[in-house]
Amino acid sequence: MIIIGIAGGSGSGKTTVVKKITENLFPKGSVAIVSQDAYYKDTGYFTPEQIKQHNFDHPDAIEFDLLVKHLDELRAGKSIEMPHYEYITTSRLKETTTISPQKVIIVEGILIFTQPEILKRLDIKVFVDAEADDRVMRIMRRDTQERGRTFPEAMEHYEKKVKLMHAQFIEPSKRFANIIIPEGGQNQVAIDILGEYIQSCL
Repeated sequence: MIIIGIAGGSGSGKTTVVKKITENLFPKGSVAIVSQDAYYKDTGYFTPEQIKQHNFDHPDAIEFDLLVKHLDELRAGKSIEMPHYEYITTSRLKETTTISPQKVIIVEGILIFTQPEILKRLDIKVFVDAEADDRVMRIMRRDTQERGRTFPEAMEHYEKKVKLMHAQFIEPSKRFANIIIPEGGQNQVAIDILGEYIQSCL
């Protein structure tokens, strides 16, 4: 089993990279994907004011201890129950997704390289890079279309939270990467090379 970590800033194209890599792998279902976002701590009981003040882009917002535990269980050949998180209600749902151990595990998330205990468990570390203006446009589109924010709310969230946390935590974590993919999901050459390596592991 190899565990691959794919990190990068919010809106950098991580999900697109993972999708493009895995859609051409054979046999289908031979790669398990674990998302950092599924491990957001439950804040469904917060008041609207508390939600507004809460920083979802800080490492403290993620239950990393559980993510580490789940990676260890997968490495040991055990299935895990990955949580479900609902962005609009900021709640962790009762439903879970069963993830079975596979030859290749991909862990994807903006903050995974900030955690020493996760870094120890990653065999390959990939950082998806993108220009700041490209990331901002994707973040605005995602926050207004999928996460229930108005455009002014999305802009305020970016300026006061996302931008600052990117500079403090995410950009410095790039130094831990073995592979950096510029231009995010548009870099088909890098995606093909990484996909071919993963296919060889299968």
